[in-house]
Amino acid sequence: MEGESVRICAIETIARNKGKLISVNYEQRRRDGEQQSRKREIYDGGNSAVILPYDPDRRTVLLTRQLRLPVFLQDGAERTVEACAGKLDGEKAERRIVKEVEEELGYKISNVERLFELYVSPAAIMEKIVFFTCIYSPANKVSDGGGLKEEGEDIEVIETTLEEAAAMITTGKIVDAKTVVLVQYLRDRVRPAAAGQR
Repeated sequence: MEGESVRICAIETIARNKGKLISVNYEQRRRDGEQQSRKREIYDGGNSAVILPYDPDRRTVLLTRQLRLPVFLQDGAERTVEACAGKLDGEKAERRIVKEVEEELGYKISNVERLFELYVSPAAIMEKIVFFTCIYSPANKVSDGGGLKEEGEDIEVIETTLEEAAAMITTGKIVDAKTVVLVQYLRDRVRPAAAGQR
C-alpha cells in the first residue's frame, strides 16, 4: 500500500487466533520532508458495533456487566459495566447489533439509529466501531439475555437511568471508552429535548 506520505514495506503476521497481531514496516515522509523508516505492531480483531438502548418514558438505559480479562489483569475488577456490543464478523452493522441486543440483553428491537463510527485506540488497534442507539420499552423484552454460553458469555443485564449511568462514569464504575461516549452523547442529546418539554 502507498499513500501520499506513507509506504508500507512489509507486513508480517506475528500471531493469529480470534484476531490477528501483525508487524508492519513502513516509511513515512515527515512534514519537514525527511523520510523515516518505522515499525509498529497492530492488532486486528475485526470491526464491531455498540448500542445504548434508551426508554424515553422512564429515562432508562440498558447496560451489561461481564468479565473483561484485560481489565481484570490491569485493575483486578472481575466485572465491567458497558454498553451491549459485538463483532461484525462480516455482517452489516445494523443487522449484527439487533442480534446482539436480543442475545445479550434479551430485547427484540427492529429499528436502530446509527450515530457515528470511531476508532477507540487508533495507535495500535485496527478496530472501527459503529455506534448506535434505539428506543426500547419493557414490551420489547423476550428473554433474560445473558449472551451465548457456547461463546463463553456470562452477561448480567443492568437497567438504570441515564443519569445514574452518567454518575457511574464519574465514580469510575464505567471505565469502557465506547460506553462513556454513548452515555455522554445520549445525555447531551436528551437534555435539550427535556428542557423543551418544560
